[in-house]
Amino acid sequence: MPRTTNETKRLRASPPARPFHVVLVEPEIPPNTGSIARLCAATQSPLHLVGKLGFRIDEHAVRRAGVDYWHLVDVQTHPDFDAFLARFAEVSPEGALHLFTGTATASYSEPRYAGGDALVFGKESVGLSDELLARFPDRQVAIPTIGAVRSLNLANAAGIALFEALRQVGTWENATLG
Repeated sequence: MPRTTNETKRLRASPPARPFHVVLVEPEIPPNTGSIARLCAATQSPLHLVGKLGFRIDEHAVRRAGVDYWHLVDVQTHPDFDAFLARFAEVSPEGALHLFTGTATASYSEPRYAGGDALVFGKESVGLSDELLARFPDRQVAIPTIGAVRSLNLANAAGIALFEALRQVGTWENATLG
């Protein structure tokens, strides 16, 4: 018997007491940001867009792209990383930064994530700038790959990182059908 949308139950979890912040520095590809926005909506995680964007995020552009969940995302824009840091210190004073880069020697699974932390990703073409990485040398992590692929798609990397952070704080332990 086919299930209708009203009959379908989905596995749901309660959000963590302090959300994780997903930070995209100068994202270039609209579909990646759209996928990450959906990820943020599904996990109630604020999305921070930092610096120059490679696309528009006004209501018309979002509607034209068919992103029907944008209103569910806490999207915050910042002109540069220092502006983000100032805002992050206000909203999550105990939060730590985790900079994701393909050149890190520590795996993304090594840090102990805590609610309120920020997961920071760079632009698709070149990642985070050398200047930014030099400012936070002890906060860098990478998602390992097998074989010759140098890195993962930005949206995939954000999903892996955010779900690991949510797993570590116990978000999924009490998930129920609802």
